[in-house]
Amino acid sequence: MTTEATLPTTSASPSARQVWTRARGIALALVVLLAGAVAIAVVRSDARHGQLDPRSADPYGSRAVAELLADRGVSTRVVTTLDDARAAAGPDTTLLVAVPDLLTERQQTQLHSATAGSGGRTLLVAPGGPAVERLAPGVTADPALSFDSTLAPACDLPAARRAGTADTGGLRYSSSHIEADACYPSRRLATLLRIPDAADEPAREGTPGDTVVLGAPDILYNNHLDEHGNASLALQLLGSRDHLVWYLPSVSDTTAPDDERSFFDLLPSGWLWGTLQLFIAAAIAALWRARRLGPLVPEKLPVAIRASETAEGRARLYRKANARDRAATALRSATRTRLAPLVGTPVAQAHTPEALLPALSAHLRGEHGDGQTLHTLLFGPPPGDDAALIALADQLDALEREVRRP
Repeated sequence: MTTEATLPTTSASPSARQVWTRARGIALALVVLLAGAVAIAVVRSDARHGQLDPRSADPYGSRAVAELLADRGVSTRVVTTLDDARAAAGPDTTLLVAVPDLLTERQQTQLHSATAGSGGRTLLVAPGGPAVERLAPGVTADPALSFDSTLAPACDLPAARRAGTADTGGLRYSSSHIEADACYPSRRLATLLRIPDAADEPAREGTPGDTVVLGAPDILYNNHLDEHGNASLALQLLGSRDHLVWYLPSVSDTTAPDDERSFFDLLPSGWLWGTLQLFIAAAIAALWRARRLGPLVPEKLPVAIRASETAEGRARLYRKANARDRAATALRSATRTRLAPLVGTPVAQAHTPEALLPALSAHLRGEHGDGQTLHTLLFGPPPGDDAALIALADQLDALEREVRRP
């Protein structure tokens, strides 16, 4: 029992050095990918810090348009909760929703209920399909984006005609509202829609309420404001009222506690697509590295190989792999197979000690007739070194000669 418990690892088991040699290429590739991902994240986080924030002077911030509006007497206030955004809706206020897709379904419905009929303007910045259908009923987002970013107005909306070409290309929308202004079309679908508020009273004094759907946020960015008619269009869309409320939705907003969101809802869509691409790449790599499917095709060798050469080649492979255990197992198995018919034991029971050893002991005389010696010789543990393996082969040959002796 002690011998079996302390048996060393077989020579066929890979060593730590062999495992590292095989895995270091994969480990290096993973390190390079991780370093690249961190570098890209750092670069993009620096460039996109404060995106669409009227307090940010970064390239993708919107402080420039807020300053221009302030020069024209329009105040800008930033809110980050749904309650503040709903409370700000009114006839003298423009409510800009920076990232409508961050809102939950319940939050979008509540926001639309607060802004509909308020007499103010609601500007939605690049809402996706589900968001725009709840925030602006009757408007549908097309899944295909615009080919061009700079587009011509091609509509009768005064603000668009005065601004001229602008960077509105992005999401494209269609509307079932007859009185909607469809501007900056791309392949017959608008990238800017203005929908009048149907619930607004015709006799209301001042500018009637409406909802503006903008296909891309480029005209609000600091680094694009001075291009084409972006500044003119942004100022006209945001400066029609005395007050501008800039709503920056946040995932930490707890104004909708009954609306449960899963972990996957909080992940940006880009991460989900990236994960899917990684799975596809891994599947392709597995198919590339896997063995060819289907049955093996037999192929005739160009020359005949003698059995002795085959045995010698296999022996060299065993020696190169230091596989003394497998070599000893092969020698013992072959010897037992040859001895069984000689002592009257069926070949099917040649590898069973209880069947082979008693018949073999009765057939032998002298020291080889000892049952314990025969068990160690034919079923014992693997040899510890090459000398022991050679000695084992000699003893097996001697045993077989003695059995065959008349």
